[in-house]
Amino acid sequence: MSDFTLEQMFIYPVKSLAGIAVNQWQVNEKGLLYDRKWMLIDEKQQFLSQRRVPHMALIKTAITETELILSAPNRANLVLPLNPTDGEVIASHLWDDNCEARSVSAAADEWLSKFLKIKCRLVYQPDDLIRPVDPNYAKETDQVNFSDGFPFLIVSSASLVSLNKAMNLYLSMRRFRPNLVIAGCGGYEEDSWREISVGEIDFRLPKPCSRCSVPAIHPQTTQVSKEPLATLSRLRKWENKVYFGQNALHDNCGTLTVGDVVTVKLKGEPQPPL
Repeated sequence: MSDFTLEQMFIYPVKSLAGIAVNQWQVNEKGLLYDRKWMLIDEKQQFLSQRRVPHMALIKTAITETELILSAPNRANLVLPLNPTDGEVIASHLWDDNCEARSVSAAADEWLSKFLKIKCRLVYQPDDLIRPVDPNYAKETDQVNFSDGFPFLIVSSASLVSLNKAMNLYLSMRRFRPNLVIAGCGGYEEDSWREISVGEIDFRLPKPCSRCSVPAIHPQTTQVSKEPLATLSRLRKWENKVYFGQNALHDNCGTLTVGDVVTVKLKGEPQPPL
C-alpha cells in the first residue's frame, strides 16, 4: 500500500494547555513521553479543560532536560520538575474514570488558580500507575496518561485542507490538538485505516475521534466561534456526534521523527460510516 510521511508531531504535557511541536520524540508504554502526564482538577477533583475554562489555551508549555515550564501573559514563569516523585495522593475524575494522581505543589496550584480565576490544583500521573484504555477498543496491556481515552490522535493534513475549503477559512491544525499529522494521503483517507506503521512503531486505529467545543476556541484569543463545528455538523455528523481524526493505540515503544515513513498495513470500512 501507499507510503505517506509524518509531517508534524505534537505533545501536550498538561491536559488542555497549549501543546509543543516536536521533531523527534520518544514513545513509551503510555504514548508520547510526558504527553498529558499532568492535569488540572477543580475543588471536586474533576478534571478541567478548555471546554469549561477557555483561558487554559493561553498557558504555554515547554520542556527542558529537567524541567516543565508554564508561561502565561503577564505572569512569571512557573518552573516545575520534569520527573516529580512525591506529592499527596488524590483520587481525581476524568470522564468516567477514577484516576489516582499526585499533587505537584501549592505554588503551582496558586499560580494556575490566579491566572485562570478558578480554584484548581495541578496533578500528575506517577510513572508506575497504570490507567487502562477502554477494553471495548483496546488490549489488556494498553495504557494511557490523562488523555481523554487514547494515547494518540492521528489526523491527515489533507483532511484539514478539505475542511478549511468547505468552511472557506484557514484554521490551524493546532485547534484540533492531534499528536501525529500525516501527509501524502487524501482528505479523510485515515477514516479507513485500521493498522499503520510510523517509522518503527505500529499503530491500531480502533475508533474515530468525536469532537467537542475545543476546536471552536481560538488558541490565541480564546474567542469561541461557530466553526469548525458548524461545518463538521453538516459534513461529518454521525449518531449525533461530529468526527475529525482517528484515535490510535501503539503496539511497541521507540522513537518517532518528523519525516518518518507511514505505511498503511490494513484498511476497513470508513469510520465513522459517512
